[in-house]
Amino acid sequence: MSTTLRIESHPVLGSNELRTTVTITADGREIQALVGEPIAAALLASGILKIRTMPGTAAPRGIFTGVGRSIEELGTVNGESNVPLMSTPVEDGMVIEVQQGLGGWVENA
Repeated sequence: MSTTLRIESHPVLGSNELRTTVTITADGREIQALVGEPIAAALLASGILKIRTMPGTAAPRGIFTGVGRSIEELGTVNGESNVPLMSTPVEDGMVIEVQQGLGGWVENA
């Protein structure tokens, strides 16, 4: 039995045993991820629940819909803010950081 939150075997996607494992960095912590899995899934599988903070209050935010269409699931990847973590696949060496508020977006006055 796995000690992570990652789904190890799926009726459609198959087994993870055949997938390549790579190392990514999440807020300074090296974690193992599977090539091609969504970044948010890799973070969740490693127990990382906070992916951004709320503008104005800095309250922690995590995965909301899980389908990649919500601004709740935007993060900072390799220095670029507002990257959709549910639809961006993992690549070896990625650096993911908790996005602070709106990241690179500017509120209209």
